[in-house]
Amino acid sequence: MTLAENEHDQNSPAVQVATPTEQAPIEVDQSILAQLEADLSVPYQLSSDSIDQFAANGYIKLKNVINAEHLTLLRQRINSILINALGVETDLAFRSDEMMWLHDELVRHFVLSKRIAQIASELLGVQAVRLYHDNALSKEPGCGRTPWHYDYHHFPIDSQNVCTAWIPLQPIPREMGPLAFAAGIETYKLVKDLSFNKFDSSYDRQLSQIFADRDIRIDDSGFELGEISFHHTLSFHTAGANRTNESRMALATTYFEDGARLVSNPTMISGEFQKFMPAIEPGDIINSAYNPVCHLRAD
Repeated sequence: MTLAENEHDQNSPAVQVATPTEQAPIEVDQSILAQLEADLSVPYQLSSDSIDQFAANGYIKLKNVINAEHLTLLRQRINSILINALGVETDLAFRSDEMMWLHDELVRHFVLSKRIAQIASELLGVQAVRLYHDNALSKEPGCGRTPWHYDYHHFPIDSQNVCTAWIPLQPIPREMGPLAFAAGIETYKLVKDLSFNKFDSSYDRQLSQIFADRDIRIDDSGFELGEISFHHTLSFHTAGANRTNESRMALATTYFEDGARLVSNPTMISGEFQKFMPAIEPGDIINSAYNPVCHLRAD
């Protein structure tokens, strides 16, 4: 996290938290998978106030979306996936992996969840959403802040109807570095002319100052287990340092409006888009096998 301003975190003491001790890789039988699929197919009762809040602020946090026991299973499984991908003896401050749903049945149930995609579709106000990709995120003890950013420039999708569900895999107190949001869907306009510097933390520092000067509300409250957030592709967000003794793990899944196209001129900042939408050419409608429709509104 070298591009983040971390001066306030460097000398902070570690905070002991009571989160589950990591266990050996688990095998999940079909009866548990069937129950998980059933739970993740039940529609979530999203209020009109929540939809309005998302439209105004660019994010929403919703409680009791996912069963706590199922999230504990997912944490164990994703931890084993990260160990297999990166090794058990690692000094990485931040571990991540992508496209796990293609290879792991338990992860696939969460990533393709009708319940989560239904919320994304209703928040965006679109008829149907497709999957862009999944992303496991493990911020290790002592890892510093994630710099302020928004996702629009990193997604090579020619639409603003894109959002990400951020699913904590344990309770996240503020000391563990929860995802935090700058309230206001148009906050990005305040800093659109600010030059990005990829060599130091000046961009992040200037953003923080602008948000403070403009009295932009920052929501850095913790997450309960089962509570998840959704943030719009234009929503500025960050995450604090992990000052606890446990890994802060989350699964992020990004959805976009069905019918959206790959941008005409993908850039380096768009990333490895071929990995997430194989055989889709610039300007094409994004409809590869890796981008299934996850929710279609019945109305």
